[in-house]
Amino acid sequence: MSDDQFTCLLLEEGDDGKVSHSIQTLDNDRLPEGDVTVAVKYSTLNYKDGMIINGLGKLVREYPHVPGIDFCGVVEESASPDYKPGDEVILTGWRVGEIHWGGFATRARVKSDWLVPLPGGLSLQQSMAIGTAGLTAMLAIMTLEEHGLSPDKEGEVLVTGAAGGVGSVAVSVLANLGYSVAAGTGREETHAYLKDLGAQTIVGREELAEAPRGPLARERWLGVIDNVGGAMLGNLLPAVAYWGTVASVGNAGGIEFTTNVLPFLLRGINLCGIDSNTCSKARRVQAWDRLAAELPMAKLEETANLAPLAELGELAGKILQGQVRGRMVIDVNA
Repeated sequence: MSDDQFTCLLLEEGDDGKVSHSIQTLDNDRLPEGDVTVAVKYSTLNYKDGMIINGLGKLVREYPHVPGIDFCGVVEESASPDYKPGDEVILTGWRVGEIHWGGFATRARVKSDWLVPLPGGLSLQQSMAIGTAGLTAMLAIMTLEEHGLSPDKEGEVLVTGAAGGVGSVAVSVLANLGYSVAAGTGREETHAYLKDLGAQTIVGREELAEAPRGPLARERWLGVIDNVGGAMLGNLLPAVAYWGTVASVGNAGGIEFTTNVLPFLLRGINLCGIDSNTCSKARRVQAWDRLAAELPMAKLEETANLAPLAELGELAGKILQGQVRGRMVIDVNA
């Protein structure tokens, strides 16, 4: 492959509306507009990527398309004063991999303000072991702390969907910071994994899904990072302690939930949505710096899997079936 070409996983839509994918080599002039060109080293496979590759959810507006909702790499060309060739950078968010060609390629062209510098102490591969999921987890932790959560308070912080990408990083960072962490999961085979990440308590999905008997329940959670949403989110609110905060991250359980005003009026509970897609660059840099300083990378790397671009099609199906645990890092040059 020449310097004016790149390799990618390309999605195409047939006349029947079905989406197919293949590994292709394209000329650089096919890249979208942007002021920085990056030689991509690694990306990650997230649940959303699995949906996009399999043509689910109508997340992609135009085909052909290169998916991959995050990536890291080295700047090749730059018309921005913020970056120069040779700089190591990370990109998460801004609907890359959905409406703008993403990370499942050996080269990407993007807007400079979408990028953040690779923080000191992290390698490029480590940054994608963290990826969008890890950034989202840190943004949720920052939100809880900004609303008064601190390790010196007695009680547990609950993380639902704890075995997933966001949940795994959240459990690991919270435990490393000295919080008592309760990990919510419906998969018994993940209990040892979550304990190893630092969870002190494992809470079954059935228990969390059980509706409270009244508008308020016994105070149980100092704070919650909820990756599930839906009915479970509504069931959790009555058990959050006074002035506690729920950081709502995912909606795997659905976008509808039922609750009442008493947790908010009588306990002063905060319900905060976390959006890692378009948050400010300053906040993204702060979150990445904290991840580099506070995430036990040895544990995360033990649960990170490395795979080549050629295996993406098969892995995209597995992640939708819940058969991928931890982080799946894609080496786009392998």
